[in-house]
Amino acid sequence: MPEGETEWKGSLLRPSKAASVVAIILGSWALLLNLLNIVIGVHSQGQKVRWIDFITNGSDTGQAHEIGILFPDDLVFGGIGVVIFVAGFIGMGRSVEGGFAKWFSELPKSVIFSSLISTGGGASRTIGSWMIAAGLLFYFVWSALNTTWVDPGVYSVMIALVAIGFGIHSIEDSGSIQ
Repeated sequence: MPEGETEWKGSLLRPSKAASVVAIILGSWALLLNLLNIVIGVHSQGQKVRWIDFITNGSDTGQAHEIGILFPDDLVFGGIGVVIFVAGFIGMGRSVEGGFAKWFSELPKSVIFSSLISTGGGASRTIGSWMIAAGLLFYFVWSALNTTWVDPGVYSVMIALVAIGFGIHSIEDSGSIQ
């Protein structure tokens, strides 16, 4: 096999820092939702989500279910969350020197966090960081107050704010805007 082809295939299997961060966040979020679903229900006050029906829009999506562990739904969804998180954790270990612990300890110094309290990186970065924070804050506050953590409308607002915020940071990172 030519060297260029081997390098290309190797780059597909080599985890990136960005993909690892996304996996860590999605895995953590799935585990949080699963834990909340088992303890208090995430559909609405005292209603559990049956994950298989929720994802496939099955017949039991809007039905009330008893609080507790539903087999296999909660176990499968929790397992998926663990697998995604572990994939991110391992990827972070391979893409960042010092691994997950080093990356996590340096989060407060990252440009996204530091732009929340300083315009030193530029006003655009500060706006982008606050859009990310506003999206996440909106999701967590709204979900906690209304005791529903799986509302597509809330996801829409949160995702729009977070995506635009990350987009602003990506544009700044590319150096396109002066």
